[in-house]
Amino acid sequence: MVDIVVMRAISSDNEAHAKEVRKALDRNKVAGLNLISSPGSGKTTLLVKTIQDNPGLKFGVIEGDVYTSRDAERIEKTGAPSVQLNTEGSCHLTASMIETVLPKLDLTKLDYLMVENIGNLICPSAFSLGVHKRVVLLSTAEGSDKVLKYPQAFNTADVVLITKMDIADVVDFDVKIVEDDLKAVNPKIEPWRVSAVTGEGLDRWYDWLKGLHA
Repeated sequence: MVDIVVMRAISSDNEAHAKEVRKALDRNKVAGLNLISSPGSGKTTLLVKTIQDNPGLKFGVIEGDVYTSRDAERIEKTGAPSVQLNTEGSCHLTASMIETVLPKLDLTKLDYLMVENIGNLICPSAFSLGVHKRVVLLSTAEGSDKVLKYPQAFNTADVVLITKMDIADVVDFDVKIVEDDLKAVNPKIEPWRVSAVTGEGLDRWYDWLKGLHA
């Protein structure tokens, strides 16, 4: 049964709480990732596929959402422990929220803590959660113009995944525009093309994840 926690966002002392989250993860040698994207980009689908394809890796998931426990229910079916964190209106997760629910996951039994943030490319980018890496997803269905429209999200990313590449041609998605725009706002990285349907690019994503524990 999904464990649902309801919390409201309070921005004060966010960095102090982020430090406590990082200490807990480091103490248990758990790699923490913050997944940021617009709604419907495929965050939960990517998580489910990643967990299913890597049975040797131990994942725990914090699912951020405004309402419902549907995403956590999908994760629960994979066998990975998960907590549904509902904000009831708040557009982002905070480090305080993560610190509060961390005890619900046994970090001693995890390799990775995957935090699926609220579907939003603006607010989540401004708040540190204390995890180690930020992964930003951009689906082909959203269009090719989002990098320059939401530069902070992409400027602070450690990895950018272009999801739903299996429908790129159908929705007339231009990868070159994304690549060029990303060079302008975050020249240290390049977008990785992935599809949870065809498997395109997933090996690179999995290898990067495994490298966090190398």
